[in-house]
Amino acid sequence: MAARRQRTHELDAADRNAMPDRTFAFPRLRKEPLNDATHVRNAIARFDQVRDVTDDEREEAFRRIKRAAKRYGVDMTERHWQELGKPTATMKSSDKPRTPTKARRNQPRNAWSRDELYAEAKRRNIKGRSAMSKAELVNALEGR
Repeated sequence: MAARRQRTHELDAADRNAMPDRTFAFPRLRKEPLNDATHVRNAIARFDQVRDVTDDEREEAFRRIKRAAKRYGVDMTERHWQELGKPTATMKSSDKPRTPTKARRNQPRNAWSRDELYAEAKRRNIKGRSAMSKAELVNALEGR
């Protein structure tokens, strides 16, 4: 049986250079590609980290991200570009994902919450963790 190659969402320089400007949230700078759901989620999360752009460029980037989110089925609740990339005002420190406690670590991983699994995957630097489901996180943490 031939091994299937797992598709990654990483773009190498050749792929990125071959993409037209219109596929980027910020076309002038060619920042934040919007070519799949993973990159759209990344553009949403990193929106406020893009430097040297005007408010008009941010407004246009926001429209591009909204269109791409709809195209790729990414949930986007923000209504204005000023809301992107920032924690919500109602987020409390207790809402942040926590690493599992010692007692929790003795339980099977499928009993952990997705946030706990994600925090552990982040601690272990598992690549692709943000796009993984709970079951995929369990498998990745168990080395399957």
